[in-house]
Amino acid sequence: MRTIPYYLLFILFALLSFSQNKKKIIIHHADYSDINHELLPDAVILTGEISAEHDGMTMTCNKAYFFEKENYLKLFGNVQIVQGDTLTLNSKYAEYNGTNGFAYAQGDVVMTSPDSSLETDTLKFDRFKNLVFYDTHAIIHNKGNVLESQKGRYYTAEKKFQFFTAVKVTSEKGTVIKSNHLDFYEVPQHSYIFGPSTITNKEDYIYTENGFYDVKKDLGKMVKNSYIWYDKRKIEGDSIYYSKAKDFASATNNVRITDTINKSKITGHYAEMYKAKDSTFVTKKALVSMKSQEGDSVYMHAPRILLTGKDKERVIRAYHDARILRDSMSGKADSIHWSEKAGLTQMIGKPVLWNGDSQLTGRFIHLISDSTTQKMDSLKVLEDAFIIQKDTIGDGFDQMKGVNLYGKFKENKLHELDLVKNAEIIYHMYNDKNELVGIDKGICSHINVLFEDGKITTATKYVSPESELLPDALLPKNARQLRGFSYRIEERINTLADIFTNEELEKEKNGEQARDKMKEGHSKPINVQPETIKATPGLSKQLKEKKKQTQNNTSNKGKK
Repeated sequence: MRTIPYYLLFILFALLSFSQNKKKIIIHHADYSDINHELLPDAVILTGEISAEHDGMTMTCNKAYFFEKENYLKLFGNVQIVQGDTLTLNSKYAEYNGTNGFAYAQGDVVMTSPDSSLETDTLKFDRFKNLVFYDTHAIIHNKGNVLESQKGRYYTAEKKFQFFTAVKVTSEKGTVIKSNHLDFYEVPQHSYIFGPSTITNKEDYIYTENGFYDVKKDLGKMVKNSYIWYDKRKIEGDSIYYSKAKDFASATNNVRITDTINKSKITGHYAEMYKAKDSTFVTKKALVSMKSQEGDSVYMHAPRILLTGKDKERVIRAYHDARILRDSMSGKADSIHWSEKAGLTQMIGKPVLWNGDSQLTGRFIHLISDSTTQKMDSLKVLEDAFIIQKDTIGDGFDQMKGVNLYGKFKENKLHELDLVKNAEIIYHMYNDKNELVGIDKGICSHINVLFEDGKITTATKYVSPESELLPDALLPKNARQLRGFSYRIEERINTLADIFTNEELEKEKNGEQARDKMKEGHSKPINVQPETIKATPGLSKQLKEKKKQTQNNTSNKGKK
């Protein structure tokens, strides 16, 4: 083995590097240098405090093998590689190829940037592609956040980590993100997840297969197979927005909110939920579905529905052409107000209620139910109460009216009612052979009506009754209807499909194609959001260059 004085070796390396290629590795300092052709042909063995440089990147270690012809360096002991002020790499061992700018580090590897530090066992760095990658378990610390994965990359120009396999992000505030594909921009602390993923904290649970999440602000946007659990409420939609700080979530398109406590379901195409206020707003084909303890189904629909209040104290406000459907009745009004605690449903603004074959109208209609079982108990029709039932045999109508109407239910079906004050009646009378006896037309202060299977069976007049039983032929057509008669049978809601207007159904049908196209677009990772581009210096330029390169590659493939 022959030893060469270091200063001669340094001069030789410097002259060769300058004269042949400025991209050659330069050895700035080494305490000792040896050449041993038997042990390491074509290599110089450097020991002591060693410093080297290549194209602006500095390297230090305790021992190195320098292969000048190959422009290659192996580093041992207290290895540190520094690239400007953007990246520092520490390890027990490293290799660096000056020709292709590729570095390899192993043993207690720690990579640091101004905003993060990464710890792993083995790491590779491609300087020309500005790419760091690893295939062994790594832990990253970023401004109080802890990120873990089995496999990942770091794009130095974009300041972006890309993780694969068993990814876990634990934020400083305690939010945990789990996925197998996650991109993390370290400066704004923005995560982009793709594939089955969860986002959890002490209060909420989120599942998605494609989305964006701001770890610092605890807010996100999810766009594929996504849902949120708010206590016992599950929120689903094609697109979901979430803000933990505001206890707020919104969902767009094919929205479904399931309340497991109250056994209710809300659907529509847009919804907002304020968790702390126990408030939910739904629009665009909004529908609330509930079940009583007896199993009676209740549906409420309106262009806009607002639900507020805690369990057992819920209030539902449906307005601008509101509709209600139960197993035994249906109705509509300009607005419907339901209070769970009071067991009261108020129908306001041109209300109409159908029960069996009967139609009830008035200025206000109140339905009273048992607040515990939600079983129908009674009803009130206030001011201009009017009941109409088509004659089951002939073409006429049985009619009764008064100032107010009070009714009682039996097994959720109207069983009895009383019309009070200024009562009037037109009623078709039949014998046992279903032969028309005559038409009873009269007035009184009080009419009592009994029902059976949704049909009027008896109508009894009380307090100063005045009536006349007229043969069918003797009652003129213009006298067969009481003043204020309005039979709205074409508006009747017979099935759940009838609860929606034709305009709403047509609008939904026209929007199906747009919604399906949007869902197809979510089969790829979500686009980088404007707030991420704004908060990450140079990212906009990087994305434009990447897009241009992709277009060029596509164009070249087409030419081939």
